Amino acid sequence: MKPRVFGAVLAALALALTGCSEKAGGGGGEAQDKGGVKTGEGVTASAISLGVLTDMTGVYASLGKSVTQAQQLWAKQTNAAGGICGRKIELTVRDHGYDPQKAVAAYTELEPDVLGFVQFIGSPFVAAVEQRIDGQDKGLVLPQAWSANLLGSKYVRVIGATYDVETINAIDYLLSGKRIAEGDRIGHVYFEGDYGENALAGSEYAARQAGLTVVQQKIKPTDNDMTAQVAAFKQAGVKAIVVSAGPRQAASLVGIAAATGFKVPVVGNNSAFAPQLLKTQAGPALLKDYYVAASTLPIGDPGAGPEKLAKEYAAQYPKDGLDNGVIAGYTAASLYGEALTTACAAKDLTREGVDKALLTITSFGKDFGMSHNFSDPSAPSTRESVIMKPDATTPGGLKVAPPASAAAPATSTPHNKSP
Repeated sequence: MKPRVFGAVLAALALALTGCSEKAGGGGGEAQDKGGVKTGEGVTASAISLGVLTDMTGVYASLGKSVTQAQQLWAKQTNAAGGICGRKIELTVRDHGYDPQKAVAAYTELEPDVLGFVQFIGSPFVAAVEQRIDGQDKGLVLPQAWSANLLGSKYVRVIGATYDVETINAIDYLLSGKRIAEGDRIGHVYFEGDYGENALAGSEYAARQAGLTVVQQKIKPTDNDMTAQVAAFKQAGVKAIVVSAGPRQAASLVGIAAATGFKVPVVGNNSAFAPQLLKTQAGPALLKDYYVAASTLPIGDPGAGPEKLAKEYAAQYPKDGLDNGVIAGYTAASLYGEALTTACAAKDLTREGVDKALLTITSFGKDFGMSHNFSDPSAPSTRESVIMKPDATTPGGLKVAPPASAAAPATSTPHNKSP
């Protein structure tokens, strides 16, 4: 079946960081190799060093592990093929455990010695150092984070639809399938901070356009029991729920709703699912009426890109399962590799050279469901989303959801525009 694609404490840390570096720009230590290629931080005659800031012990531990191992797989494959610009790729990994102080400290530690960062999990943490990245460091950062607040930076580049657009697309899916209609109330449980609040901006925009009312429930990443939130939504009479949180919160929400007889569709942002959830008590409920929006096909899709990567990842990590973090990590690393290759051809492997190279990439990632354009730092690389549904028989636990009814009238919710 073809996918129905829908296109639509940290502040103080950031202030403290503005005085952390006396470097005037990202070009310190620039040199030129024998082939006339300019080099700078993180680049030697034999290696290109990239940083990986991940979460292997916190809220997104399962995602962080998959993303990181997929990027290590990409590095191994790239090096086996001769590297890039005659150099091997070296990844330096730090686990911040989704802790803001650890995340900022890890960035500060690695930044002087790497060309840039091929992974940085956590929109709030990226936002905390974005001013420093833009003003002083200028190393390309590809975050595993999709807040629209990160747009506009030439150096922090979001891969995929931002949370607001992704949420608009998810709600548009429910509207197109006649699961909700004008006049309905929808619930939205979301993390405090950049991730959840940007997703909330999307649901509020979609609600204004379609005549819906949003019932809000803000939570912290440490809140794992969604009993109170389900009770609030039930009392408010919502017809559907959006969850912009982690896998644990999504499982709790869906499981408790099912246990209390509250039968409404629930849609989550791309990071609100992990296949391990299907083996928990919430598994049967997740299989019934839960959906996830993302900017790639699921890893278990029979398409050429996911199928090939799934086999390669399984061969490298036979004891580990598959999830969509594998695609997210691998595509981010591949994008960085394409920028490096382009920069090498332009004989400029400095941070500025790599940043300029990324701006020339206008059609990336088609093997994984859709094309991404990185020529405009103020726009997400795509405004499209694939809607997926949990499936216990599919590797990775997700398959493309059935399309919304073809007979459904067009809604006023524009799924290809940011609010």
